[in-house]
Amino acid sequence: MSYYLNLNGLNASAEASQRGERLLVLTPIQHDGVEYLERYFELLERTTYPNDLISVGLLVTDGQDTMDAVQRVVDAVEARQHRWYDSAGPAFHEIIVYDRHFTFEIPIRKQDAYEEQPYRRSMMARARNFLLSSALRDYHSWVAWVDVDLVEYPATIFDDLMRADVDVIVPNCLMARADNQYWAYDKNNWQETDYSLEKQKWIDPDFILMEGFDNIATGRTLLVDMPTHLGDEHKVPLDGVGATFTLVKSHVHREGANFPAFGYQHEIDSEAFGKVARSMGFSVYGIPSYRIYHAEKDTIAL
Repeated sequence: MSYYLNLNGLNASAEASQRGERLLVLTPIQHDGVEYLERYFELLERTTYPNDLISVGLLVTDGQDTMDAVQRVVDAVEARQHRWYDSAGPAFHEIIVYDRHFTFEIPIRKQDAYEEQPYRRSMMARARNFLLSSALRDYHSWVAWVDVDLVEYPATIFDDLMRADVDVIVPNCLMARADNQYWAYDKNNWQETDYSLEKQKWIDPDFILMEGFDNIATGRTLLVDMPTHLGDEHKVPLDGVGATFTLVKSHVHREGANFPAFGYQHEIDSEAFGKVARSMGFSVYGIPSYRIYHAEKDTIAL
């Protein structure tokens, strides 16, 4: 049997919801993320983007116990959505949970050590690529990478970021603290500077640069350090991006920009994705004033 698919009309536009463009939300999950999964779905359900245009793809990476816990939450979400379908709107288009183990063979006490991060980030990149290739369908116009342990973001976030009409865009991810103090979380969203580019000429070609560590000063300008008073319409070009919340026009991934599991221009995983996208001519931006909040943790953002 033959199939002929015309993808010329598969667009990602600034009027996405009005045009019925479908959104794929992707999230890898490990055992320590299950406790946030209820909140994850609460935040997705309350967004102004129509639920019936949202597909959710979850990837369990570390074992049957995590898979069982995720399935219990997903079953409860689907039961709840079907109960209030008539009064509160449609359920998600689909929720698919994939089970594929990517074991990090690193002792827990060393998982945040600088020297272990290239291997850990390489495994995360492989997991993201597996999830992307498994879940992306021919009808998805947008892909959103969303951390399971985000605890707050605006209900209008998808519409707001889509309105910027760029290929890749990220909000500014801070840490949610009990004292409500401004505290940076995702330091993987950044711009290169003259200093950082000059520095890269003299380091080993295989050396991976990473933000958020005291071991090395990269000299880059981080999104979390940029002024936040210029409003949500003020976007800035970025070179590297994190994956706490990253909205991507699907054609960017389809045309080959994924998450390198190897060193690319001294980066790996999501930050290397930003560099690959830029190298391919895609636009990569962040919005310093658009703040979202991650659960308070001691670990670095991946």
